[in-house]
Amino acid sequence: MRNTETQRALRNTEKIYPIMKYLIIGLTLLLSFACSSNKGGSRKLVWSDDFDKPGLPDDSKWSDDTGGNTTGWGNNEWQNYTVRKIENAFVKDGMLHIKAIRESISDKQYSSARLVSKGKGDWLYGRIEVRAKLPGARGIWPAIWMLPTDWAYGGWPKSGEIDIMEHVGYMPDSVFASVHTENYNHVIHTQRTKGFYDSNLHRRFHVYAVEWDSTTVNTFVDDHMYFSFKKEAAGPKVWPFDQKFHLLLNVAVGGNWGAVKGVDTTAFPQEMIVDYVRVYQ
Repeated sequence: MRNTETQRALRNTEKIYPIMKYLIIGLTLLLSFACSSNKGGSRKLVWSDDFDKPGLPDDSKWSDDTGGNTTGWGNNEWQNYTVRKIENAFVKDGMLHIKAIRESISDKQYSSARLVSKGKGDWLYGRIEVRAKLPGARGIWPAIWMLPTDWAYGGWPKSGEIDIMEHVGYMPDSVFASVHTENYNHVIHTQRTKGFYDSNLHRRFHVYAVEWDSTTVNTFVDDHMYFSFKKEAAGPKVWPFDQKFHLLLNVAVGGNWGAVKGVDTTAFPQEMIVDYVRVYQ
């Protein structure tokens, strides 16, 4: 009798064990996912603009970089950036529109806008993301990028620059991320940069993001990391990214890079449309 009961108990145990095994595996995966989600959720939203108020951009969050100057912002660009001109920068249907228009303005052939968060959104480290759809025309040059707020190490490029996204219209399927420092910059042809290919830059929205901490600058398109710059040495010549930076959104026309293949003057106006900007720390 005891042998029969023992055998029955063993058979029951054999039936239960696989179920317990899969339950344990399932619980382990669930706990792992929970820990991973909690880690990602540890970031705190510290600044954002969802562009939900129609009209001019929110002046509590954005200022205008204006003018064109004789060198076109140092890049021989063709546009003049305007001051709160609603034709060049406006919010409509929950989206920010930055529009380049072909028109004579001062000594330039185009008007556009360059919005900056300086003094209204300045951060040391974090994740900055911008969901945007890019303009598409030969000669256009939109950018989502960052500059130092205080220029602690001197003028450009000594205090650094972080380019989250640059696009030139004659390369319609590519965006680029770069960093510029005293040792690494495009003037001396040493900039650190990398491109990302996508055939829908002008038809779809993408999230362009940077994750920046005390040792690394990583950039993303839709959470795909494609460029990384690591702190190679101490000192601002290589790593000036230990100070606060602010965000810039602009659409340039022509210039040293934008006009390499000329400008299609018949394709204007052109606009970059931004769904949201979010900053996490």
